[in-house]
Amino acid sequence: MALHDEDSRLISRIRQGDLLALGVLYERHKKQMYRVALAITRDPNAAEDILQEGFLRLYGSVDRFDETRPLAPWLYRVTVNLSYNWVTRRGRWLVPMEGAMERLRAGPKSSPETVVEQNELQRIVREALNALGFEHRVVLVLFYLGEFSLKEIAHILNLPEGTVKSRLHYGRKRLRSRLERDRRVLGGVAYEFS
Repeated sequence: MALHDEDSRLISRIRQGDLLALGVLYERHKKQMYRVALAITRDPNAAEDILQEGFLRLYGSVDRFDETRPLAPWLYRVTVNLSYNWVTRRGRWLVPMEGAMERLRAGPKSSPETVVEQNELQRIVREALNALGFEHRVVLVLFYLGEFSLKEIAHILNLPEGTVKSRLHYGRKRLRSRLERDRRVLGGVAYEFS
């Protein structure tokens, strides 16, 4: 609760024209917002632009912002929405699979065969994620790559926690099903996303 109270005090200071307070909020939330935007867009420049746009929107909305509510979910919801708009405008959906791949498959990465196999596996997982609807992809990205809890994702997306849990369940199920279709590349193993 201390973070929420401090964010509320900083919002009040911004309303009084204190731009240093906006800088403090930026420093506090920029890393996680950038990670979410990067996970969704897979474009560092777009993620940086989205981060900046998110804080511009905060500054433009500061007079209407409800200080009794936590700021972080609002910021991450704006980040997700801006990221989704960016992806939609470009007609693509790419997510960085490097970190997720380590969770999917462990092993040495030094041999050329392993590197080729990892690249192929990344391509297959990326294609499987591309095939999912946005509502499932965003929950998987926030949960696995953003490392948010179900409760945090519910706040970010402004959804009931049960809906997030359901989307995570069905997103995993659909992703697993698509990955099972290409067992020869996955070494005959169906990976469990839990």
